[in-house]
Amino acid sequence: MGLIWLLLLSLLEPGWPAAGPGGRLRRDAGGRGGVYEHLGGAPRRRKLYCATKYHLQLHPSGRVNGSLENSAYSILEITAVEVGIVAIRGLFSGRYLAMNKRGRLYASEHYNAECEFVERIHELGYNTYASRLYRTVSSTPGARRQPSAERLWYVSVNGKGRPRRGFKTRRTQKSSLFLPRVLDHRDHEMVRQLQGGLPRPPGKGVQPRRRRQKQSPDNLKPSHVQASRLGSQLEASAH
Repeated sequence: MGLIWLLLLSLLEPGWPAAGPGGRLRRDAGGRGGVYEHLGGAPRRRKLYCATKYHLQLHPSGRVNGSLENSAYSILEITAVEVGIVAIRGLFSGRYLAMNKRGRLYASEHYNAECEFVERIHELGYNTYASRLYRTVSSTPGARRQPSAERLWYVSVNGKGRPRRGFKTRRTQKSSLFLPRVLDHRDHEMVRQLQGGLPRPPGKGVQPRRRRQKQSPDNLKPSHVQASRLGSQLEASAH
């Protein structure tokens, strides 16, 4: 009889945690060392602010670096492809953040396995993003049985705004810690212009290059009117 009452109470209890695949309860993202669970959700538009005071940005040319300014290329879309696995896409560049087998970050035009990263919450409240595909595995005997023998390759931006190679990074380094920032009104205005079909704005402080107009030899010579005025001025000064 007591077992029946417990079953009824469990069915009526609100907020009972849902079980994940295999009947295991999913970890809450608010806990330390947890993972985000946005599987099937809409992309999150954020700006990844590194602890080195740079915003991660993806350029249309494929370059990845950090920016101190309010750059349009730092507006990102973070989408979950699996539980705890995300893809990061530049909204204005249209390219995906990726890491190759040499640990170099680049902005890929097409989505592939190098574009998948493990998103985790650091103890300090920041996020870390490690390559799902590449990592350093120790060659010592029996290392495969020890998870600690594997060292993950993290997305990292150093104090000069340059990306670091994955195998040189550590989870506890400032350059590997990122804070997802919500877009402000200036960012939303740039997104509105992009969706409205207006020209993509360059980053703050970036001036478009002006093409120098070549002057023909005829334009360099004074006209007949200028020549006559010059002659009259010379005659007046002589008198």
